[in-house]
Amino acid sequence: MLLIKPLLAFRPNKLDWIFAIKTFIAGMLALYIAFALNLSNPIWAIGTVFVIASPYSGMTASKSIYRLLGTLFGAIFAVAVMPYLINTPLLFTFVLASWVGICLYLSLIDRSPRSYVVMLAGYTAVIICFNSIYYIDTISIFDMALGRFLEISLGVVCSAVVTATIFPMHLGPVVQVRVTKTLQDTKQAFDSILSNDQQLDSYTQFLAGITRDTSDIHTMAVHLSYEKSKFKGMTKPLQELLHQVTMLVANLVAMSERIKQLDQIDPTYRQYLQALHDDVEAFLDDKNAIEENELKQLPATFEQKFQTIVEHATPEQQIILGSLKMDVRHFILNFRAVKLIWQRIQVGDNTLPKMIAPLTTAYPSLHRDYGAAVRGGLSAFLTIIIACLIWIYSGWKTGFMLAEMAAITACVLTFLDDPVPALKVFIRASVYGAILVFIYAFGIFPHVTTFWELMVVLAPFIIFCVMLYPHPPLNGLGLPLIMNTVMGLGLQNRYAMDQIAYFDFSISTIFGPIISVLVVHVVRSMSPDITVQRILARHYKAMRETIEIPYGVGFKIHLRSMLDRIGVLNTKPVQSEQLKIEINNALIESSAAIDLARLQELVKKLSPESTVRHSIVELQKLLDQWLAQREVNQFGQNVPAALLAMFDQVLIDVQSVGDEDIRQRVGISVNNIRNSICHQHVGANPDSVALVGA
Repeated sequence: MLLIKPLLAFRPNKLDWIFAIKTFIAGMLALYIAFALNLSNPIWAIGTVFVIASPYSGMTASKSIYRLLGTLFGAIFAVAVMPYLINTPLLFTFVLASWVGICLYLSLIDRSPRSYVVMLAGYTAVIICFNSIYYIDTISIFDMALGRFLEISLGVVCSAVVTATIFPMHLGPVVQVRVTKTLQDTKQAFDSILSNDQQLDSYTQFLAGITRDTSDIHTMAVHLSYEKSKFKGMTKPLQELLHQVTMLVANLVAMSERIKQLDQIDPTYRQYLQALHDDVEAFLDDKNAIEENELKQLPATFEQKFQTIVEHATPEQQIILGSLKMDVRHFILNFRAVKLIWQRIQVGDNTLPKMIAPLTTAYPSLHRDYGAAVRGGLSAFLTIIIACLIWIYSGWKTGFMLAEMAAITACVLTFLDDPVPALKVFIRASVYGAILVFIYAFGIFPHVTTFWELMVVLAPFIIFCVMLYPHPPLNGLGLPLIMNTVMGLGLQNRYAMDQIAYFDFSISTIFGPIISVLVVHVVRSMSPDITVQRILARHYKAMRETIEIPYGVGFKIHLRSMLDRIGVLNTKPVQSEQLKIEINNALIESSAAIDLARLQELVKKLSPESTVRHSIVELQKLLDQWLAQREVNQFGQNVPAALLAMFDQVLIDVQSVGDEDIRQRVGISVNNIRNSICHQHVGANPDSVALVGA
């Protein structure tokens, strides 16, 4: 794919032009100061501007700080290690490759923007060490590290000044729009589930989209502390709000499953459900500010309206209605809690209501793929080993650039399921960059004698490349193209370029990424389908864990992680129709997590000698075994007859319990678990029930 069609279809808008021109100005300012100070590698200063460039000032500022920290840590490692190992090339290669591999692993398990610090610390050490080796006769490792840090700092300062002074664009308004839309979508889902029986089969995709949006906003919120919008300092309360939204999603999933159960028995109840929905909708739409002491309030007629539904329902619907009532009540309370947090955020209050148990943890409760992180770290390790061995045994002096480019490309794109297509675009950008370097170096630069002339000849190319940043699928072309060209030109106060240096550099920048592609293809690449299967296995493991986790804040954090995992699943472009069904089923199954935790609570309230307690414990064991089977194989599994029989046995045994509240709660939880995990339709009672889509 030559990207010809996307390039021909590309139409930059006004904001693209502003962003590109600002970035160009910042880059030229950094380059001019680097020339004026006679710094040894001005390309590091101007390159930094292009690497950290973002349309939003908060993102630029945060990435600037992360880049400085990553550069500092990488420089410290290089200075600490290289003097002692420089005379043992093979050992030095092993230690450096191990450092990069470990850094990349840590970066991949941290899905926040802060992961950039660790990743950069890895390949910064490579850049400093390899350049020090190349210039070993003229510069020390300490001077090289110090120079890199100073030049990176120069690029950061220039970018910050330009971004903050020329048409600054803040992330706060974008976050506000995204959060408002998420809350509206959540309310819309509630309305559709209770009042529109035609859309019940498609609700899961809509709710999965909400979980995906919350994860995106969660990432964006990190940058708010680095800009001057009205949401500055609101990162933690905003992330807490998003955590609470995931609880709303759990409520909605459970609610929809109960509605489907009720509809399958007798839809007559819906006319009375509509009256309840109208009251709840008016209550939630109330524009008045919510006080903290009002969080537990329900609509005045809630109990009355629900009792009317119960009176007109069939006996088979009673226990399901009990569950639905609980889900609707929890949705109302959770929705008002979210509104209160959002209300405080908008007026600059970063305190959380005391009545809301915070779900925010020191380490965000997000899904982490440790297996992919290990493979990513291993691929970077092997890439550096192979590239360095080629450099060492070939005796090729410029081979340092081959190893350097191999290390960089092994790191920057490994967050993708399959980095190979993006790496191929990078290689293509390297070829295009080599051509542009030839044109500039031998056709244009011989006629350039002043800095303003340099600006004029570079402006069209740089502005065009930067305008590609915000636009997929071209964003994977813009940065590597501009970086390969700028690096290849090797801009200095006294410019000099010969044919040998040109060909050496071009070959290095093209073949370095090729090594990375070959290793990543063998070690790291996974199709989206394989990735989804691995995440589904982790989903079923998390479901097993809910059997043992008591209901409380710890459980809610666990559920937050589960729903984030669902959001990740829905970002994967899977081809298998069966996997699409399994992803849909996973969201439905997550709604049973609350009931699994509550069932454990109820067990503790029962007498150790009671028959129902033994039945519930046996049910938990069978569920654990069933979920363990699903963890290994997600396809073609039938629900065991023994598991279905145990559901029935628990419902029989619980009738002997004298406490009516416990009887009802056990019945509700067992019904919900059976319906959500076994995907069993009402009235089905075969020896074994096939999963939906199996």
